[in-house]
Amino acid sequence: MQRRRVSFIRGKVDPSWTPNGYKRIKSGGRLNITETTAFETIYRTYRAYGLSIAYRMLGTYTDAEDIVQDVFAELAAKDPAEIQNMKSYIAKAVTNRCLNLLRSARKTREEYIGEWLPEPIAASTDLPELAAEQKDTLSYAYLLMLERLGPMERAVFLLREVFEYDYAQIADMTGKTEANCRKIFSRAKQQFKGSEPPASPVDDEQRKAAVERFADAFLHYDPKMLLGLLAEDAMLISDGGGVARTAIRPIFSRDRILRLFVSQKAYRDMRIWDTRITELNGETAIVFTSGHEVKAAFCFRFTESGNRLQHLYMIKNPYKLLHLRV
Repeated sequence: MQRRRVSFIRGKVDPSWTPNGYKRIKSGGRLNITETTAFETIYRTYRAYGLSIAYRMLGTYTDAEDIVQDVFAELAAKDPAEIQNMKSYIAKAVTNRCLNLLRSARKTREEYIGEWLPEPIAASTDLPELAAEQKDTLSYAYLLMLERLGPMERAVFLLREVFEYDYAQIADMTGKTEANCRKIFSRAKQQFKGSEPPASPVDDEQRKAAVERFADAFLHYDPKMLLGLLAEDAMLISDGGGVARTAIRPIFSRDRILRLFVSQKAYRDMRIWDTRITELNGETAIVFTSGHEVKAAFCFRFTESGNRLQHLYMIKNPYKLLHLRV
């Protein structure tokens, strides 16, 4: 059988609204450039920062964009001179909106059909950490680790661990006391103990090569190659959201995953779509596309040795892929 060629892309996200665009809608008229210069500078300086907090808090890029849009829409009506620390103001406003959304969404999450996975983000998204030291805290495995925490625990943990605010600042942002914030952070750290994504001796190029081999083996029902790539205790988690057909529950063990992947009946649609290697959440991933539409994605967590796939995350819920474009 002739093997299909796997191509390589960089993902793109749809352009977001601009502060000018929002103000024109509100006012219905053309803006004087001098009236918007200060606000546009603030927007360009802090929008990505606000998105960085919101995306980690929510695990959904579309909701994160909405949160940040609302924060800047509210900020547009304020006098910037009245705000002493703009960065902290943005962090506080974004955090509290995220907390409100997470609390209201709790029932929806509980009633979600099948497993809930975060929305993956493309390498070209404007979150600067993808090209910096903090990109590990945007990895898919890290986002799933955050899902173990309640809304307040997640807020305190992220503000302290990732964004390095002191406890006094976190207390002001969350409405808790400093002592309470310390306890919340300690409790959150304890939940993560032993479950952090391992630091692997294998470099990115080797991981990329492993993902390429997996894509080839998956496309061509190759049990021998899959056997060499999957860890013995591998786990497959799929998210179709009740819209796309996927496994409702996680599938454990290499043998069960292998039987599923070499079945001629399973995942026929994915093998018809174009298969491309790209970066999602700063790591090598696979996307399946039809035209300009992303139809599915595979993200991975490697073993500590870095040479086998331990967790496989399959995202097929179309609403979680809308923001990705080829």
